[in-house]
Amino acid sequence: MNIDDLPALALIAGPTASGKSALALALAEAEDGVIVNADSAQVYSDLRVVSARPSEEEEARIPHRLYGTRDGADPCSAADWAGAAKAAIAEAHRAGKLPILVGGTGLYLRTLLTGIAPVPEIDPAIRAAVRALPVADAHEALRREDPGAADRLRASDTSRVARALEVVRSTGRTLSDWQRERVGGIGGSVDLRPLLLLPPRAWLYERCDTRFEGMMSEEGLTEVSSLLARNLPPALPVMRAIGVREIAAFLRGEATREEALAAGRMATRRYAKRQYTWFAHQPPADWPRFAEPLEPATLADALRLVRR
Repeated sequence: MNIDDLPALALIAGPTASGKSALALALAEAEDGVIVNADSAQVYSDLRVVSARPSEEEEARIPHRLYGTRDGADPCSAADWAGAAKAAIAEAHRAGKLPILVGGTGLYLRTLLTGIAPVPEIDPAIRAAVRALPVADAHEALRREDPGAADRLRASDTSRVARALEVVRSTGRTLSDWQRERVGGIGGSVDLRPLLLLPPRAWLYERCDTRFEGMMSEEGLTEVSSLLARNLPPALPVMRAIGVREIAAFLRGEATREEALAAGRMATRRYAKRQYTWFAHQPPADWPRFAEPLEPATLADALRLVRR
């Protein structure tokens, strides 16, 4: 099928605070679009301010999908999100609208576009046994059973070490072997219009600082206080979202406001740096990159890159 015959899908991605939401709103208003969230923190209903979700006013201007749709107690995997995103994209196409993926979670986007490894369900007994091992013992077992994974993974990376070990024990194949097969990706069935926002780092980090200061507002403190009151397991993704740990330390009296602000700014900058590196190197080289600060004077230039 000719690419011109495929349904269009816009994608605006990049690190936190790079201006993705503002550009998505402009594109949606220009092309009758529907904005589809691709940020792993913004799926949770518990975190509007702390995850920097679009405001209620912005959501009222343009249809938004997959924002605040998941309770924090119910972790959202990349496969969960990709299934929901496929449905939202198909719904937009049926309505004659342009779906616009917006976010900075590279794993989500890769799973949606290129698919996921078809690893079978893990035997519950094997999973329980592996998860009960101290991470050092699990890593040593992994070195015997999947040396390649042991070489790639830090001995302290509890979740990834356990995942690799349970897969090889349950299926008889290594995780990397499974990952060479991918199913369910939609990249070949859409006319993808991607744009990566990679602005100057100094500009980006200044915006990160400002963003976290906003998270320390009364609304942000209330959000984290309500989340803590639920006594959710600390390993849940919602509890590990950027800002939650730092604000929680302030609320518990373990840090002063200035200490929490400093820690939160640093955590946000580090997260942005990791995202920046991923988006600079992992997506295809022919995806357009926009390297200018996204401001009113440059918005039209960025918009032209993602419109065809």
